[in-house]
Amino acid sequence: MNQQARVMRNVWIMWFANFFVAGSMTMVMPFISLYIETFGHFSEKYVQHWSGITFAVTFVSAFAFSPIWGKIGDRYGRKKILIICGFGMGLSIFLMGHVHSVWQLLLLRFLMGFFSGFIPMSQAFISTQTPKEIAGRVLGTLQTGSITGSLLGPMLGGLLADSLGYATTFKWTSISILVSALLVFATKEFLIEEKKGSKTHYSSKEVITHILRNPVLLTVLLISALVQIAHFSIQPILSLFVSDLHGPANIAFYSGIAFSAAGLGNLLMSRTWGKIADKYGYTKILVILLFLAGIVYLPGAIVTNLWQLVIIRFALGITIGGIIPVRIAYIRQEAPIAMQGEVLGYNTSLRFFGNIIGPMLGGFISGYLGFSAVFISTSALLILSGIILLGSIHRHPKLSKHLA
Repeated sequence: MNQQARVMRNVWIMWFANFFVAGSMTMVMPFISLYIETFGHFSEKYVQHWSGITFAVTFVSAFAFSPIWGKIGDRYGRKKILIICGFGMGLSIFLMGHVHSVWQLLLLRFLMGFFSGFIPMSQAFISTQTPKEIAGRVLGTLQTGSITGSLLGPMLGGLLADSLGYATTFKWTSISILVSALLVFATKEFLIEEKKGSKTHYSSKEVITHILRNPVLLTVLLISALVQIAHFSIQPILSLFVSDLHGPANIAFYSGIAFSAAGLGNLLMSRTWGKIADKYGYTKILVILLFLAGIVYLPGAIVTNLWQLVIIRFALGITIGGIIPVRIAYIRQEAPIAMQGEVLGYNTSLRFFGNIIGPMLGGFISGYLGFSAVFISTSALLILSGIILLGSIHRHPKLSKHLA
C-alpha cells in the first residue's frame, strides 16, 4: 500500500469517527437551555445566562489542555490521545443524563472539556501524514465527516429529546462517541517524510518562537478566537430564538433544523473551499471567506420567521465551511511536522477561548439587547477578522507570497 493510499485509508476511518463525535456533540446542543429549565422554575434571563455559562465551561478546560494534548501527541503519538479523548467524552456525556441541578451539569461539562480535543487531534493526526500540495483537499474531505455529523446530530437529538426525553438522549449520545473511540484502533499512525536533518522534537519555547517569527501565522491563529466568538455567540440561545419565532411546539426538533442548516451549507462547500485554497492560496481564500460570512449573517438581525433564519444559517454554512480546513492547511505549510500537534493545539486552544467568550457574550447580549443585537455583533466580528488578516498580509507580503 503506497503512502497516499495509507493516508486516504486513515482519512476515511477518521471521517466516520469524526462523524459520530460531531453528531453526538451536536445532538445535545439544541436543548441544553431547555434541559436547564427542567431543573426548576427559573426566569427567562436566568436560563439564558446559565445556558451561556454551561455551554462555555466545556471550552474553559479545553482551552487550558489543548496545547498539552498536542505536545503529548507530538511526542508519544496522536492515536493514543484520540482513544483517551473518545472514552473520556463518552463517560462525561453518559453521566450528564443523570444530573439534577445546573451545578452538576456545569461540573460534567467542565470535565468533558478536558477530553474534547478529539476532532482537532484527528486533524493533526491526518495533517502530519498529508503532502503539502493536497493539504486543503484532504483536510476539507476530513472536515466533511464532522460537518455531516453536525448536520444530522441536532435533528436526531431534537427527535430523541422530544420523544424519549433529555436524559435518554445523553445516554445514546455517549454510546455513539464510544464507537468513535473504537474506530481509532483501526488506523495506522505514521508521519510524512521530511528533509534529512529535520528535527524530530521541539521544545515549547521553540514552538512559540516559531509562531512569533511568522506574523501571518500568528494572525491566523489569533483570528481563530475571533471567528469562534462570532460563530458561537448565537449557539446557546438559538433554541430560545427559534421558540420566539416559531412557538413552543416541537421546539427541540425545529431548533435542530436551525442548527443543521449551517451544517448543510458547510458540507456542500468544505472540500471545495479546500481545493480552491490549494490552487489560489490559503490566506487569500481565508480573507474572502471571512468577509462573505460577515455579510451573509447580518440579515439575521431582521428575520421574522423560522425559515428566514434557516436560509441565513445555510448561507453562513456555505461561507464559513472552508475556514477550518483552509486554516489548518495553511498551518500545515508553515509548521514543521514535529511541532504540528502543538501548533494546532494552540490553534485549538484559541478556538476554545472563542468558544468560552462567544456563548457568554451571546447570552448577555441577548438578555439585555435582544436577539437581533447578537447577529449584528457576530457579523461585525467576522468582518473585523477579515480586515485584520488582510492587513497582516499586506504588512508581510513575503510570508504570503508562496501561498497567493
